[in-house]
Amino acid sequence: MKKVVIIGGGTGLSVMLRGMKSIEDVQLSAVVTVADDGGSTGRIRDSYHIPAMGDIRHVMCAMAEEETIFSELMNYRFEGEGDIAGHNLGNLLLLALAQTTGSFMEAIRTFSHVLKVKGKIIPSTLEVVTLFAMMEDGTIVRGEDNIPKFRNHIDRVFYQRDIKATSESLQAIKEADLIIYGIGSLYTSIMPNLIIDEIRNEIIANPCPKVYFCNAMSQPGETDNYSIEDHVDAILHHAYANAVDIVVTNNNTYPKEILEKYAAMGSKPVVLREKRHPYLVLQRDLMNMDDGLIRHDSQKVKAVVEEILRMP
Repeated sequence: MKKVVIIGGGTGLSVMLRGMKSIEDVQLSAVVTVADDGGSTGRIRDSYHIPAMGDIRHVMCAMAEEETIFSELMNYRFEGEGDIAGHNLGNLLLLALAQTTGSFMEAIRTFSHVLKVKGKIIPSTLEVVTLFAMMEDGTIVRGEDNIPKFRNHIDRVFYQRDIKATSESLQAIKEADLIIYGIGSLYTSIMPNLIIDEIRNEIIANPCPKVYFCNAMSQPGETDNYSIEDHVDAILHHAYANAVDIVVTNNNTYPKEILEKYAAMGSKPVVLREKRHPYLVLQRDLMNMDDGLIRHDSQKVKAVVEEILRMP
């Protein structure tokens, strides 16, 4: 059985895992960022001094053996104006479990058992962390939720202190036969994991292939006008020189009306600019546009991961 570690956060990571959980003879481990500080997650984090759980919740639902009404309710957001307004039910349940068990990790394990999660869900750290960004003009932005709002060019993201990785994440990376970065926001979902020294060093020590699933569209405030090469260069800048062996990108054609809708939001397709690369580039049919949005298709992503696992 091959061991696959996926590093990231956000809804993109959930899309990947929703398909990958059905790959046979593979043990999945998701190493997930806890740097989110917006919305319900941020409010709970600040009030109870607990790692951000929003991305954990998304991944947990995606990796559930079957997506039942209960797993759907995990993402239910309360409306209204009271104290509970804006909170996700799943966040509140995870908070309750963390308080009753006395451990954030135990809360994840317990809920994973209830949902029959296929694989392991591992926060990259158990510390309450704040992500910072240094912009190219020297401006420093505090907080994951604030970084894209500045609409500036990011030079790097960082923490202001050393962050201790979870032992579970280090063990999973050490034993991995394949490491995948993505899919997700480059600077606020993937990088918060890679800039933890212990995680980066464990990735360096493992000679297994490292794969980057590149975003289809640029993200306003994070990757404006970025090419695929720019995405990879950012990973190399934050991690190490040979952090990517394979890049997976899409070869889909988008309808004009969809591109116009994205352009109005400041988002453009992420494209290859060069013909030669020090890493293997796989261009595949990856996207689903049935709802008028450009989204990765879970089953198409699964097929490419299976292809990579068959490579000699």
